[in-house]
Amino acid sequence: MVRQFNFINDKGQKFSLMDINNFCLLTSPTGLGFSYRTEYEQLGNIFIQSLRKIEQGKINAQLNFASYENFRNLVDFIAQSESLQIQYTIPYKTENKSFYRDIDIQLLSKSEIQANGIISEQIEINCKSLWYEKIAQQYEISSTSNEVRWDFRFDAYWSGYSVRDLDYINKGHIDASVEITIDGEVINPKIQLYIEGQLFQEISITDTIEEYEKLLYSSKEGDFYIKKELVDGTYENMFNLSYIDFENDNVLRIPPNKDCTIRLTADEDIAKATITIFVYYISV
Repeated sequence: MVRQFNFINDKGQKFSLMDINNFCLLTSPTGLGFSYRTEYEQLGNIFIQSLRKIEQGKINAQLNFASYENFRNLVDFIAQSESLQIQYTIPYKTENKSFYRDIDIQLLSKSEIQANGIISEQIEINCKSLWYEKIAQQYEISSTSNEVRWDFRFDAYWSGYSVRDLDYINKGHIDASVEITIDGEVINPKIQLYIEGQLFQEISITDTIEEYEKLLYSSKEGDFYIKKELVDGTYENMFNLSYIDFENDNVLRIPPNKDCTIRLTADEDIAKATITIFVYYISV
């Protein structure tokens, strides 16, 4: 197995960077690691660190195309996408794991076809996020034989069938964020975060999510929202005083290396929910 790369757009469509005949082949990538910007202040004969920030990632590589048509297809894919990610799949010894990064394409050069029939171009990519892993892309609660069951995957585990608790240890490098979907009907739902057994955060929504509606919550940096998806597919913003207590910290973050529990509660049973945990790494 070799490592693999794909571009993914906001529609979920993929453009392979591993297929030179039908798409293109990415070679000689640089910038997959990390760097810090660090400043120091001198105190006598020693230097005290005064600033340490992760620098914006930049990935440079060669893209190789078997035809001008494939080059044009990539240009169309980029131009017609509202947002892009790069997917990086690594063949670890025990399993293949995929990581993602939100990106902008800064430069894609265009030159002539080479004597070997290959078009080789430089691409420069600006990274807008750290690498992240989508842990448990779907955690679902579904009603079976009159009891509520949680379906889990990966490194998290559910503490019981009748308790809506997700116990999780963030193995990333910084705080993890979440996306949560709760299907209606549900009355006055709450999202709670417990750290080492103590209640740390509570997001309380004072409203009824009707049948066939959904409560959508995200604590991702740059994409925070609390909203309701209505039956007709439109959305209602719920991040206002009619539904949310602004005195609370409504941005849920899961700190690294601590026993944490995400608890979903409501005035009545929650029949179905989905949780996605985004675990961030400075390099993978």
